[in-house]
Amino acid sequence: MPNISNRAQHMPPSPVRKLVPYALKAKQQGIKVYHLNIGQPDIETPETALNALKNIDLKVLEYALSEGNIEYRRALTDYYHTLGFSDLTPDNFIVTNGGSEALNFAISTLCDDGDEVIIPEPYYANYNGFTSTFNVHVVAVPSTIDTGFALPPIEEFEKKITEKTRAIVICNPGNPTGYLYTREELQKLAEIALKYDIVVISDEVYREYVYDGKQQISMLDFPELSENCIIIDSESKRYSMCGVRIGCMLTRSKKIHDAAMLFAQARLSPVLLGQIAATAAHQNDGAYIRAVREEYTHRRNVLVDLLNAIPGVICPKPRGAFYCVAELPVDDTEKFAQWLLEKYSLNKETIMVAPAGGFYSDPELGKKQVRIAYVLKEEDLKRSAEILKQALKKYREEFSL
Repeated sequence: MPNISNRAQHMPPSPVRKLVPYALKAKQQGIKVYHLNIGQPDIETPETALNALKNIDLKVLEYALSEGNIEYRRALTDYYHTLGFSDLTPDNFIVTNGGSEALNFAISTLCDDGDEVIIPEPYYANYNGFTSTFNVHVVAVPSTIDTGFALPPIEEFEKKITEKTRAIVICNPGNPTGYLYTREELQKLAEIALKYDIVVISDEVYREYVYDGKQQISMLDFPELSENCIIIDSESKRYSMCGVRIGCMLTRSKKIHDAAMLFAQARLSPVLLGQIAATAAHQNDGAYIRAVREEYTHRRNVLVDLLNAIPGVICPKPRGAFYCVAELPVDDTEKFAQWLLEKYSLNKETIMVAPAGGFYSDPELGKKQVRIAYVLKEEDLKRSAEILKQALKKYREEFSL
């Protein structure tokens, strides 16, 4: 038998997808599973994007430019101009195969083996995968549910900085918590990045979906970070088009951009068809974004209120994205999530949640928490909350909690 690399053996499993075999088995047994575990919206993709794919008039589906085709980079530039960043040009963008590849480019551009990136936790679980691939170490700074997962004190970040620190990675608004960073919090991060000459990698793929009259503050709002900032963006959640795999890495730093382009050239090109769809999606998209934001606001309000009405459940109300982290009155949410799929149903229905341990560097910190995505319609969220309520009662009785 061939050897498997240490890199592969140490690759962390996805907390979102590792329970899929149990869900598939439940479905085979006639159980309906409500998927609260994954950020796959049920919102329809913009018609302009779908029509662009249906009406493609090409004789050859050729390679795209390594940096992305100019039509799409112009669409991105126009989009960022509407956000107030009029200094940006198509040359600031590298189009990527989803936000995931943009993160890979950023980390591989900044870090060598054994280097470190600091991330407030809980954080998007695949940050572990991206860093592990390049033998880069995550240094976590814990946030807590009692503050709604606000940015930890900046002094905690400074304590973690070493000669191997290359970047601070944030997600704003956050996955998995839905936390929306304030300008004051981001200003502190900007100051510490400049003080130690490290880079802030800001994952802003949920930018559009913020609530309660708030606005997302981008790290681009801090021009002093022109050489010390990378923005990660994606069309997946903005336009409910996860399958097109189109995102981008954006920086004002020519030095960083030119280095990242070497990785872009090595992987040849981003998806051509995805760029065609994404370019079309950006046309006259204001009404679409407003309608989707209103829908997510409603879903958030319905779900979070129902969760907090369940005895023993604690769930801060998120200000952005479409996730929340809830603390449950159980001994271990990994065990509970599997039990939901293997052992429990309410009238032949159950739910699938993502245990939050996988969103922490130390899984014990998330042992009693789950991430829930409110990407289902209202009636399904209500039903899911009822299933959770009854399941918790049964689980606690069964295990004498």
